[in-house]
Amino acid sequence: MASISNYRGIIPAISCPFTKDHRIDEPALRRLASWLAEHERVVAVMTNGHTGEVFSLTPAERAEVTRIVADELRGKLPVISSIVCEGLAEAAEHARAARAAGAAALDVMPPHHWLRFGFTPRHALDYFKAIHEAAPDLDLVCHVYPAWTRASYSSSLLADLARLPYVQAFKVGQRDMNKYARDIQALREADASKAILTCHDEYLLASMVQDIDGALVGFATFIPQLISDLWDAVKAGDLKRAQAVQAVITPLKDAVYGGGEPTGEAHARMKAGMYLAGVLESATVRPPTEAPNEAEMKALRDALAQADLLAR
Repeated sequence: MASISNYRGIIPAISCPFTKDHRIDEPALRRLASWLAEHERVVAVMTNGHTGEVFSLTPAERAEVTRIVADELRGKLPVISSIVCEGLAEAAEHARAARAAGAAALDVMPPHHWLRFGFTPRHALDYFKAIHEAAPDLDLVCHVYPAWTRASYSSSLLADLARLPYVQAFKVGQRDMNKYARDIQALREADASKAILTCHDEYLLASMVQDIDGALVGFATFIPQLISDLWDAVKAGDLKRAQAVQAVITPLKDAVYGGGEPTGEAHARMKAGMYLAGVLESATVRPPTEAPNEAEMKALRDALAQADLLAR
């Protein structure tokens, strides 16, 4: 099991290729993982995120995805596996399964019943504690949901989580720039050693220039080099270069995400884009997620052509 000594850089949330009959396509998943590892700024890979269609995967399949990617990247890059569960006992089971599959860290998404019913700070702290106790040798990454949801963490709760020794990084996606800035300040004041990673796929440049440590985004499974180039320009303080790279990214972002946030259909469009770019041999998604229509495919082709990435 590879440990994670460096969260600072680009961490793709990997897509999960499927065969035509909707099984996990292990050879394609291995090829994708190895391709991502070839990019210099990529410091880890995350499995079972929304981009990986986690909600369509059974618990056994989630562990299998992590096992495949961790085995393929053994000795190259560590793997973070997302925990997407509803209760403490289930989360502990998933944590142990991810650890056995080779994960070096766990991304902790809020339980989705919180989206409907809300939660208290104690709920969140107990949830992280239960996952830590199930896999005490693995780092935890706090996955921060948009500010408009009922699963949004307050700045004070994020500070409390940052003080936990087993929470080492924050995947922040507030989609509210005022709260984003306040949360970054609260995290830095609580423990400046903890890594802060944007997951604002749809406005990377604006979120990168907030004195953060990198990006943990599904978009990086599609265009890791462009996102790495953007990060390099931001770190160098070269705004003109960063704007030029973002200008190439923006049509791709629009073709994948439209005017909104990531969704299942956005991830289907991303898979189609990866197919058109020659990254994947198939753009199959699991139902009920729908494949792109003709107009969406044309937008993807046009965006890839302007970025000189169109292969099909």
